[in-house]
Amino acid sequence: MTKNIKETSIVFMGTSPFAAVSLRSLIAGGYNVKAVYTQPGKKVGRDQEISKSPVGLIAEEKKIPTFEPSKFTDETIAELEGIDPELIIVAAYGKILPKSVLDIPKLGCINIHGSLLPKFRGPSPIQNALLDGEKETGITLIRMNEGVDTGDIISEEKTTIGSDETFPELSERLAKIAEKLLLSTLPSWINKEIEAVPQDNSKATLCQLIEREDGKIIWSDDAEDLYNRYRAFFSWPGVYAFWEKDEKPVRLKLRKINLLKNSPQTLRHIGEVFEIGDEIGVMTGKGVIILEEVQLEGKNSVGIREFMNGYSSFLGSVLK
Repeated sequence: MTKNIKETSIVFMGTSPFAAVSLRSLIAGGYNVKAVYTQPGKKVGRDQEISKSPVGLIAEEKKIPTFEPSKFTDETIAELEGIDPELIIVAAYGKILPKSVLDIPKLGCINIHGSLLPKFRGPSPIQNALLDGEKETGITLIRMNEGVDTGDIISEEKTTIGSDETFPELSERLAKIAEKLLLSTLPSWINKEIEAVPQDNSKATLCQLIEREDGKIIWSDDAEDLYNRYRAFFSWPGVYAFWEKDEKPVRLKLRKINLLKNSPQTLRHIGEVFEIGDEIGVMTGKGVIILEEVQLEGKNSVGIREFMNGYSSFLGSVLK
């Protein structure tokens, strides 16, 4: 007799907006989400009020028991065993699950990963696909093991990356692909009608760890590589350069830029700001970056022409 999949007890573990899309779909689809695990809330604003994660907010709205352990202690694991989930679903949770947790559900732990595994294993697959200038990415569902994104593949779906797509745009689109893939895969997985397939470890790549300093623009790089950096780091850490203002270097955030692959015929210095038609460009090692919106440290973000109205010396300067 085929199992009623909606009775399967599920624990969902996730934190980000990406994960929240799948959680909401599981609930809307009538699945039995018994508990939610998410990262502890963060203090925000002047009053340092605790802000729950996007996943935590959905759990609160739907009155689902929520747990925010800083780590999986023996007590935390015993608590999870008491919930007795048949399946754990993980999406952008931000924690590595120990074997003692992976062994709890009889249907295993499914991870929703934002790349076509084994490519871009690790915590920032969407940013890394953009950073590397990939033309294609996707979502992979795996049965988790003790490795980092090394589990057997249950299902996957590919998608083309838009040439100007930024991290928020691609992440939002992949989240929608993930929810559809999860909902279409779960019935077969719960009823044990599909088997997971081992990854080809010879093709595995790892995500670059992203830090705030990675947003620094190196103007001798190719314009296309710099544009990919902007797309990948659009939300955080953003991209920036330094401009010599009043004989002091100040940080200039490049809030909105574009790409001109062809170099101008007139020779320019690397990092030089110049007019190219109706636009303002910066010379790179190969090609030109077009500036559209910038933000001087401590100031508001403004369009490039408005910025130049206030700082006439910007044109012709060399950014570092």
